[in-house]
Amino acid sequence: MSEKNLLLEAFGQTAYQLSGNRKRNLQVLKDALDPLDGNLASDQYGTGKLIEEFQQKMAAFLGKESAVFFPSGTMAQQIALRIWCDEAGIKKVAYHPLSHLEIHEENGLKELHQIESVLLADTNRTIVLDDVLGMKEQVACLLLELPQREIGGVLPPYEDLEAISAHCRKQGIKLHLDGARLLEILPYYQKTAAELCSLFDSVYMSFYKGIGGVAGAILAGSEAFTKVSKVWKRRHGGDLISLYPYIVSADYYFEQRAHKMEQYYTDAVELAGYFNGCHAVETKPQVPVSNMFHVHFAWPKEQVEPVLIQISQQTGIGFTHYLRPARESDSSCYYEISIGDLYANIPQDQLRAAFQMLDNAMRAGSEGK
Repeated sequence: MSEKNLLLEAFGQTAYQLSGNRKRNLQVLKDALDPLDGNLASDQYGTGKLIEEFQQKMAAFLGKESAVFFPSGTMAQQIALRIWCDEAGIKKVAYHPLSHLEIHEENGLKELHQIESVLLADTNRTIVLDDVLGMKEQVACLLLELPQREIGGVLPPYEDLEAISAHCRKQGIKLHLDGARLLEILPYYQKTAAELCSLFDSVYMSFYKGIGGVAGAILAGSEAFTKVSKVWKRRHGGDLISLYPYIVSADYYFEQRAHKMEQYYTDAVELAGYFNGCHAVETKPQVPVSNMFHVHFAWPKEQVEPVLIQISQQTGIGFTHYLRPARESDSSCYYEISIGDLYANIPQDQLRAAFQMLDNAMRAGSEGK
């Protein structure tokens, strides 16, 4: 058995875990369905009271005229960009080089829609106004991911977003929000979802990230935009005969957790402080701007994994089930953490003991090098 599997096994046996809301098992759906009358009619091919009322609810929450429920964010975002490209007659869009569309979708935007990407900024920072002003190519749409997940969940200042939005509107460039973690950034910006989304022409939000639903996403914008998105949803095979398991769980966990994002954010700041107090460990960003951040160790994963396994076994607290080599160097490693309901359940004395063990182990290992 590999060391990675040993870490996963040890993590799975812990009583407390730092990240997430709960295990992703069938109980997630069972809890969401339990309050409902079994005779409630399901949606059918994108129509019906169940889906239409939820779409209206999300449109109002996001401050948009209309919204459409999709089975996946990948589908929703590719469709949004296709609509804006068709409208402009330009088959180019701009986004960050570590955007989900660029690194996780098997080149879907180009293969399915013949849309080319223009990459802005570099892999170590967010897109800023100067990047947008300096574009030498015409694009139909600029996509901003908030927070920028692959570099630790960092965010640009809100004033930068306002400036980028104003510039795009002046130049006729559509601005799309990859808001997979939209709810999670509202406490930092101290804005409502509608206030933030008013800067964008179209918005995507996920229902399984911080909310913890089964799956699914919402795509919101003008009535004209969402009308076309429904056509593309059908073309993509997204109009399943029924999407109610996703819709019901999305609505249920939205009500359960949307109002908790402030607490998750506060907890993330506290937890990052624990990590940054340990030798040869740092978080990116140092002070989180949402409920997520990256934890970096100044050792290779092969040396860190035994430390985390020992902490799991002796304290009952699981830090993570995986580690990845850092992009900068194979001599260091990192993992991502997203605070949810689970963190608040950890006894503080056990938490402090786990971090004391981590600090001691990292110091001892560094002295032995």
